[in-house]
Amino acid sequence: MKAFDPNHKLLDEMYQDDYYPAFLVDKVKGELQKVIDLLESGETDTEVIQETLDEAVCGINDLQKEFDENDSEIETAARECIAAAVAYILEWFNISIDTEEALRERDW
Repeated sequence: MKAFDPNHKLLDEMYQDDYYPAFLVDKVKGELQKVIDLLESGETDTEVIQETLDEAVCGINDLQKEFDENDSEIETAARECIAAAVAYILEWFNISIDTEEALRERDW
């Protein structure tokens, strides 16, 4: 079983930008952590991984109203940051799921 890169800061660009409240970025990170936890457990079945990605993305979708209530939104920079994080996670664990497919449930 492989651990996630301890030197990689997930969503660092969002954390560095005051437009995104840190507590909401933490919630996005928490959704991505579910995928990392699954992959750290040694899971390699792409269907199982995609199901977890779908759940994580839906969890991020559900945060949109909360971002809005805090004068923020999951807009271009955030979308790119989240997509880059997902791509990095998949690459780190050598999972051959295309980033667009991994994020297929997004509505942001």
